Amino acid sequence: MSKITKVIARQIFDSRGNPTIEAEVYSNNISAKSICPSGASTGTYEAYEKRDKSNKKYLGKSVLSSVKIINGLISKKLRNKNVHDQERIDHILIKLDGTKQKKKIGANTILSVSMAAKKLSSKIKRIPLYKNFIIKKNFKLPFPMMNIVNGGAHANNGLRIQEFMIRPDKAKSFSEAVRMCFIVINNLRLLIKKMGYSTSVGDEGGFAPMINDNETALKLIDQAIKKSGFVNGKDISICLDVAANELIKNKNYSIHSKKYISVDQSIRKYLSLIKKYKIKSIEDPFGENDWFAWSKFLNKLNNKTQIVGDDLFVTNLERLKIGFLNVSANSILIKLNQIGTVTETLEVIKFAQLIGFNTIVSHRSGDSEDTFIADLAVGTDSNQIKTGSLARSERVSKYNQLIRIEEDLGKLSKMNKIN
Repeated sequence: MSKITKVIARQIFDSRGNPTIEAEVYSNNISAKSICPSGASTGTYEAYEKRDKSNKKYLGKSVLSSVKIINGLISKKLRNKNVHDQERIDHILIKLDGTKQKKKIGANTILSVSMAAKKLSSKIKRIPLYKNFIIKKNFKLPFPMMNIVNGGAHANNGLRIQEFMIRPDKAKSFSEAVRMCFIVINNLRLLIKKMGYSTSVGDEGGFAPMINDNETALKLIDQAIKKSGFVNGKDISICLDVAANELIKNKNYSIHSKKYISVDQSIRKYLSLIKKYKIKSIEDPFGENDWFAWSKFLNKLNNKTQIVGDDLFVTNLERLKIGFLNVSANSILIKLNQIGTVTETLEVIKFAQLIGFNTIVSHRSGDSEDTFIADLAVGTDSNQIKTGSLARSERVSKYNQLIRIEEDLGKLSKMNKIN
C-alpha cells in the first residue's frame, strides 16, 4: 500500500494575477501537485473560497492561511493514509472543515489537496490520470464549447451575456474539433477588425470588443461560421452562458438590454434568438433561485435545446436533486471548486448521468496551467468541456492535454455524443 508521507503547499498566482493555492502530496520521494482555480461570476450556494481578507499586502486576496493549514493540520491528518483511497482522503478533509459550504478551512484549501492526491495515485499506478476516475474503457473525447466572445463579468464591454461560444457538432475527432474552432476564431478576428473594434481578449481568451448589444455579437459569430465554410446549427452551433444571476432585479431580468423585463418577455426573446441564430445551448438563463422560470423555459423548448445549470446547481448533489424534481434543466456544468473535493464532484457526475443529464466539465475564469479538468472530462464520460478560447495558455493547455489523450488512445479514440 502506497502511503501519504507529507503534504506541502505554496501560494502562487492564477491567470487573473490573483493568489491561489498549489498543493503537493508526497508518497516518499514521489509527488504530484495541483492548483486550485477561482471564479469571478459565482453562485450563492458555491463552497466557500478562503482568503486572508485582513492581509493588506495582498489587498485581502492572499491564501497564506490556507497554505499554513495544509502544511500543518492537513499534512498531519493525511500522513500514512492510503493514497489510492480517494474517498477516505476526501472524507478526512470534509470532516476537518465540518461545515456545509466548507467555510472553516475553505474549499480552495481542500480541493488543491484532493486533486493532488488523485494525481499522485495515478502516478504511482503508472496510468494516465483520465484512466483513474469512473470509467475504465471505451473512453471518449468531449466536444469543446469554445468561448469566442466575452461579456458580462469576464470583460469590460457592454455585453449583457457573459459568454458567446461555439461547439463543433460535426467534428469526427478532437483535433478536428479544435481545427474547426480555430478557423472560425480567425475569421471572427478579421470581422471584428473590419468593424473597427479591438481584438483584445477577456479573462477566458474570447474577444472582448467594445460592443453593447447581444445581437451584434451573435451576428458576428454567425458571419464567421459562414465565412469559414460551415453551416450554423449543423456543423457548428452557437452556445451561450447568460449568467443571469448578475442581471436580475425584483424577479425581472435585463438580459437582452439594460431594460428589466418579465420572465415571460425574457423567454419570448430567448425563443426568438434560438430560432434566428440556431442556438443549441443556454447556460444559466435565469437566476439561481428562480426555479419557476427555469421550468417554464424548459417546457417551452420541448427538450430541443440544452439548458445548463451552473449557478443553479453549483456541482452540488442536493441542488441537482431539487432541480431534477422541478424539471428545471437537462444539463449540468461541473466545476470542482464549487463543491471542493474530487469525490463529491464524481458523485454529482454519476447522479447527473443517471438521470439523463449532459455533464459539461468546466474551467474557471481564474485558472492556471493545471490540466486536471481535461482528464476529468474523459475519465467521467462527460460529453462536453468548457475551457475558454484558443488564447491564453491556461486555456490552451487543456485543449493540448485533450489532444495528447486522443493520441494516447490511438485507434480507440472517438468523440462523445451530444444528446
